[in-house]
Amino acid sequence: MEIFGTPISGGTLALLLLCLTIALGFEFVNGFHDTANAVATVIYTKSLKPGVAVAWSGFVNFLGVLKGATKGAAVAFTIIHILPVALLISAGKSTGLLMVLSLLLSAMIWNLGTWYFGLPSSSSHALIGSILGVGVANSLLAGNGFMAGINVPQVQKIGTALLVSPLVGFGLAALLLLVSRKLIKDPRLYEEPKGDGPPPPWIRTLLFLTCTGVSFSHGSNDGQKGIGLIMLVLIGLLPTQFALNHSLTSDKIQDTVSAIHRIETKIASADADTAQKLEQIASTLSTTQSISSLSTADHDTLRASVLQADSAVGKFEKAEGSFSDAKEKNAFKKDHAALSSLTDFVAPWVPYAVALALGLGTMVGWKRIVVTVGEKIGKAHLTYGQGAVAELVAAATIAAADGYGLPVSTTHVLSSGIAGTMAANRSGLQAGTIRNIALAWLLTLPATMLIAGTLFALTAGTMIKNQPTPAPSAPIIQPHTDKTQPLH
Repeated sequence: MEIFGTPISGGTLALLLLCLTIALGFEFVNGFHDTANAVATVIYTKSLKPGVAVAWSGFVNFLGVLKGATKGAAVAFTIIHILPVALLISAGKSTGLLMVLSLLLSAMIWNLGTWYFGLPSSSSHALIGSILGVGVANSLLAGNGFMAGINVPQVQKIGTALLVSPLVGFGLAALLLLVSRKLIKDPRLYEEPKGDGPPPPWIRTLLFLTCTGVSFSHGSNDGQKGIGLIMLVLIGLLPTQFALNHSLTSDKIQDTVSAIHRIETKIASADADTAQKLEQIASTLSTTQSISSLSTADHDTLRASVLQADSAVGKFEKAEGSFSDAKEKNAFKKDHAALSSLTDFVAPWVPYAVALALGLGTMVGWKRIVVTVGEKIGKAHLTYGQGAVAELVAAATIAAADGYGLPVSTTHVLSSGIAGTMAANRSGLQAGTIRNIALAWLLTLPATMLIAGTLFALTAGTMIKNQPTPAPSAPIIQPHTDKTQPLH
């Protein structure tokens, strides 16, 4: 039997379908778990009927996923590279598959549990915690210690985004509400919904637009997480087809070879080992017209070499004193992107599958959290203006994070925004709800780490203990720091 141009057995096909179902199931759960964040205000304020609101939100989520993918799926690869290079290399083996299954099941279990209790918790937190859990479990089982199981700089970058974004949501929403009170004098904007009638047309239009913005930005940011996970599944089961980018033309391959030579020249005096690895990569690529023509052994070796070299080049790029000016750094970034494109790519059909799963999931399960968002965060009911401000800030914050390739929590940004408007309005906050949301925020990472790590240890523990010690990753580069004599 052949699929995606690769002969596979019936057992492998069954496992592929199972893994893809679970990965798309995560996006489906993510859709209905996070839907309330986009539709809560528009439903609560009677601006749209629930069926229309969730259908529209689902469609716009679909469009958001496709938009995120066309920009390069930076969030997808930011998530994937939480794992250390050694574990990413093993993603083409059975341990890599068990890793993906463990982290997906962990995230889904937590999402369903918090949804059942009506708690606005974060799918992003759940997924990141699950990834950390399998990384740490893999490292401990292999006897490498706790911190070796995670890409610490990547975790710090993502952790900062997840921590700061709710604070930004709270502060900006509070400020924007106060500013709107000064600029927009229509008192109807600051009233809570009354009866079953919709708000005035201009307010209804405003809430519709902010709902659309949150839905689109949610799809663009959260959809990329599913894209990254499906690519890990495909790499694990069909490595010959998906571990390297087969879509590169012969001309593009030669352009990549030229980019690799420029990188090699730049870092040769700082890290001879990585420069040598880059030379080997360039040598392999320069003798081939297409990635698909490589032998299986060359294919596996090239993927491992690219991942290791890419990690070292990334450290060099971020190190102080590596470049004489911004122009030189930008040119290096473009060459680095060419190197990364050998492994960091998305199969064309994957965004459509994820978009469909997320969009369909958006159309169910919204009721539990809508009530929490609309009535249980503040002591007073949500007003039209508060809902519009919170959603506007959430959409803008998520879009900004998306531009930097950072995952953030739609749930926590919007919930914090609503809390900020309640504080600015002096409406008061319901301590019980705030406590529960805060507990969900604090417990998500350790809980999902524990669940995922346990699942991974139970399923892959024996294989990891018996496997040979993997080759070390590329060394950390120590560039010259004398800015008067930059490296060339």
